[in-house]
Amino acid sequence: MNLFQASSRIIVTCKKRLSIYLKHEIEELGFVPERVFSTGVELKGTMKDCIRLNLNLRCASQVLYSLESFHATNPEEVYTKLLYYPWEKIIPEDGYISVTSNVDNFTVNSDLFMNVKVKDAIADRIRRETSKRPDSGSELDHTVINLYWKEEDAEIFIDTSGHTLAKHGYRKIPGKAPMLEALAAATIMASKWDRKVPFINPMCGSATIAIEALLIATQRRPGLYRNNYSFMHVNGYEKEMYEIEYKKIVEQIIEVPGLRVIVSDLSEDAIYVSKINADEAGVAELMQFSVCDFESTEVPPAPGVIYFNPEYGERLGEITELEETYARLGDFMKKKCQGYTGYIFTGNLDLAKKIGLKASHRIEFYTSQIDCRLLEYEMYLGSKREERAPQKEKTSR
Repeated sequence: MNLFQASSRIIVTCKKRLSIYLKHEIEELGFVPERVFSTGVELKGTMKDCIRLNLNLRCASQVLYSLESFHATNPEEVYTKLLYYPWEKIIPEDGYISVTSNVDNFTVNSDLFMNVKVKDAIADRIRRETSKRPDSGSELDHTVINLYWKEEDAEIFIDTSGHTLAKHGYRKIPGKAPMLEALAAATIMASKWDRKVPFINPMCGSATIAIEALLIATQRRPGLYRNNYSFMHVNGYEKEMYEIEYKKIVEQIIEVPGLRVIVSDLSEDAIYVSKINADEAGVAELMQFSVCDFESTEVPPAPGVIYFNPEYGERLGEITELEETYARLGDFMKKKCQGYTGYIFTGNLDLAKKIGLKASHRIEFYTSQIDCRLLEYEMYLGSKREERAPQKEKTSR
């Protein structure tokens, strides 16, 4: 049984509303998605393909390789089914296993209960066949098994990622209320930025947005910042498989001559954190940092892109103070960003009305438990002028 050569169903999961961007990434890698749903993409491939997916994808959370699907009406049936699966051929003798699950069955009121049940089945099977019992726990840095069980339909996977791919590994200091790296990458993919014109990110916080913009522009993949995945702890894995794919992502890094990425923040601490994170990502020398109010941020001659991710009341700050901030954002873009495409990411559509500019697109996203929008503004030069009027909600592109 060599899973690295055997083709099976692969489910690549992602956060809500990111699957359209994840699908595009998977297609760029040469794979053919078979199904796209709200939180993931399905395709066919081997565990060797999972290595490539893990190292390259920006919008993904987990890469799940299907071992077997079956019917089960209660936890004992799940246990019995898994007890007869040849786990000793998959998990190394000195292995360490972790179990995660997604369960929707009326006989179970806790995913944690099923995690233990699955772990027991695997451990009992291996002990019966080898007289050894593998270590187990909640750490996700060795072999990770995932159970999906909805009503009577169950499926068992190897989670080839382990720790989530949505965190890209370079952000050592997150800062206040940071945007998840996978979400930041997706919003940049959704924008009109051509990866050549200036990218300006005032109110940058920990600079996740600007760093992700540079990673995309220079084709730096998330796999550069991580060296341990669950697929490395499965029988049949050969280090050369990983080294080949890692070499590819190193060799595809490019330079973008003349590209300017400018970040600013009123907080010295935020800029300090931004520099550390950018340095970890290997792009600090490609960024320009300033401690200043957003209205003092340098805006190079058009065309360009300016991107704001202001507070939106659910996390930080008072609504009344933010209303003034949002109005100032609109004035700033109107007066100083002519010829630019502007973006404001917000989870407060009432505050968005205070911007006073007509959005050309309202692109749907989701963060934590908040319904969000990436608002796009075309700041025309010359005779075309933005109107100070609220716009009715539109669907995403």
